[in-house]
Amino acid sequence: MTVTEVGKPATEHYAREEARLRRELAAVYRLVAHFKMTDLIYNHISVRLPGPEHRFLINPFGLLYEEISASNLVIVGLDGELFTDGPWKVNPAGFVIHSAIHEVRDDAQCVLHTHTKAGCAVAAQGHGLLPLNQMSLEFYNRVAYHDYEGLLTVGMTPGQAFLRMFYLERACQIQVDALAAGAPLVTPPPEVCERTARQFEGGVRGDDGDSDAPAPDLAWEAMLRLVERVAPDYKN
Repeated sequence: MTVTEVGKPATEHYAREEARLRRELAAVYRLVAHFKMTDLIYNHISVRLPGPEHRFLINPFGLLYEEISASNLVIVGLDGELFTDGPWKVNPAGFVIHSAIHEVRDDAQCVLHTHTKAGCAVAAQGHGLLPLNQMSLEFYNRVAYHDYEGLLTVGMTPGQAFLRMFYLERACQIQVDALAAGAPLVTPPPEVCERTARQFEGGVRGDDGDSDAPAPDLAWEAMLRLVERVAPDYKN
């Protein structure tokens, strides 16, 4: 029998990991709802389950994000096939973009997709995301564009994908407001933009990424405390 810890079967390890991922993903669904980045019952946030198979946790079709909990997340395959028994359904068409990214990006363990007003507005602009503020500089030269989509972030964890989406959404909101003001826009020099982006990645010595408790970890812990206060039933 394959084991992952001394004396403990692999199935026990996978069960623990699935339970952990269910809680983390459910927390992200509730946070996206809390910060008003939802599109009724549409859009998805998916996370890959451990193991060689391409299987993913995702929201059942028909539930609002505020109704998602650890126990009602369903399991789907790469083609959107449902592997969970019960009354829930999935929207295979909505999972297409997720599966395409999961299939080719090992670092995309979690994929988060939104259709927010500000995100769609920036996606409709020919110049895309502009380096107008510190939030947008996190994504400087690190954004790809699709001809017909909203905002999408990926992460090695649900928390990382959420924090990226939080700041990408804020960057889009700032851009829409700045353009609406009608005044000339001011952007930093390219070298400043690139250095700032590297700082967000922990690629410049002396930034928060080099500390014992990286800022993103602290931010995610704060988000978990928030969801415990506003939606403690996410773990159910």
